[in-house]
Amino acid sequence: MPKGSPELTEARREEIINACEKLYRTKSFKEITLKDIGNATSFTRTSIYNYFATKEEIFLALLQREYELWIDSLKRTMEQVEVMTKDGFSSMLAHSLEERAQLLKIMSMNHYDMETGSRPEHLASFKAAYGGSIRAVTSCLNKYFPDMTASEKQNFIYTFFPFMFGIYPYTYVTDKQRAAMEEAGVNYVFMSIYEITYRCVKKLLGD
Repeated sequence: MPKGSPELTEARREEIINACEKLYRTKSFKEITLKDIGNATSFTRTSIYNYFATKEEIFLALLQREYELWIDSLKRTMEQVEVMTKDGFSSMLAHSLEERAQLLKIMSMNHYDMETGSRPEHLASFKAAYGGSIRAVTSCLNKYFPDMTASEKQNFIYTFFPFMFGIYPYTYVTDKQRAAMEEAGVNYVFMSIYEITYRCVKKLLGD
């Protein structure tokens, strides 16, 4: 690819995001540094600054990509399935998030840190993807539940999206957290991403 071409720029951005994603599988957000990410790419660490100014911007780009993949999944469903029951829709939406555990994991972090540490253009790009996910879910409601009122759809959106931020911490726990719950005598029922999402959507649809 020619130096400075849009293709090269995009390829390097993706390589940086992929390196961050790989590190995030075994390290926490706080543990990962720009140096770690740079060492996991094929070009010099200082070149990262041509694409991202902070670690927060890289994580925000990763979160944006996860939202975009989720949107694509919802759009494919709408293209392929014409009719859904409340139960079928609840199951579909739950499965769509079950496939995006990375999305939920990053969402459970402090968004203010990521957004505050990102430049306006990066933040605007992310917000476009976030807004697109809201529109995609709204389009699903319009298609499969045409009798829902505008108020009911709004209530669904403004309940479901905040709910998403808490899915990962409730479904993925460390041995240390589990032991602490047991020692504290907390009778907590652990559920999967699918189970907790399915139940929430069913309730929001009034089923």
